[in-house]
Amino acid sequence: MSLKHEIAFTLNGVARKVTVQVGMSTLAMLRDVIGLTGTKYGCGEGECGACTIIVDDQTVNSCLMFAVDCEGRRVTTIEGLTGDARADALRAAFVANGAVQCGFCTPGLMVQATHLLAQHPHPDAETVKRGIEGNLCRCTGYRKIVDAVVTAGGAKEGVAG
Repeated sequence: MSLKHEIAFTLNGVARKVTVQVGMSTLAMLRDVIGLTGTKYGCGEGECGACTIIVDDQTVNSCLMFAVDCEGRRVTTIEGLTGDARADALRAAFVANGAVQCGFCTPGLMVQATHLLAQHPHPDAETVKRGIEGNLCRCTGYRKIVDAVVTAGGAKEGVAG
């Protein structure tokens, strides 16, 4: 017998109620129960950042958070960034700087970088590097990603080295 629990929370600005398995991860809830597949499953161990979401104004790896812990909280996924001015500027900067290759890490990086820009609206390259260090990308080598975030923040400083 599996234990289920109904939770109520705000997802991308909309009040939601869902029933989840007690041991289910937030990532599994988002993808398998709710059907939001923008948040990616990467490592399942909190090491790659592909599943990054924002919970109550903090970024978290959704693979490590139990779905039941979303109770009463505000959760934002990549889908919830649609229409957000920072995210829109970031999306345009990712394209302009060639920061997207295979695209698998992009949702997690977009969420993390949008959160970073909310905290540091005009980051320099070092601030961006520190801000995205929990998000892995196997394709770009990071320089174009860092350039894109700096560009989106409107900072004048480029990436050194």
